Amino acid sequence: MAKLEQTVNGNFYEILSRIVQGIQGGSVSASLEDQSDFQEGGAKCSVRVFERYSYAGGNRVSLSVTLFQNGDGPIRLSAISSGGSQAIFFKINTWGEEAFLDKLREILAG
Repeated sequence: MAKLEQTVNGNFYEILSRIVQGIQGGSVSASLEDQSDFQEGGAKCSVRVFERYSYAGGNRVSLSVTLFQNGDGPIRLSAISSGGSQAIFFKINTWGEEAFLDKLREILAG
């Protein structure tokens, strides 16, 4: 597993859209597997789960992205990638997981 947590600036829904479009457009095999959205009072929470094939690892990896904002407060992002290991009892290959997070970092920086 690999994880990225940070505060992002901008419009909540524009950031969410940029992430979805960037992940899906960044890999031929990337797909949005499911999503969930909650809003109560001034708080918003959106979860997106992506999956793609990792050529480096020879397997599929997933990326879960959560955005949270309370009112006009900062937008919190948590992203966790998983599924890149090929071993039974321990992780020996996490390149695909890191590469998926690197793509998200690239989207957020742009």
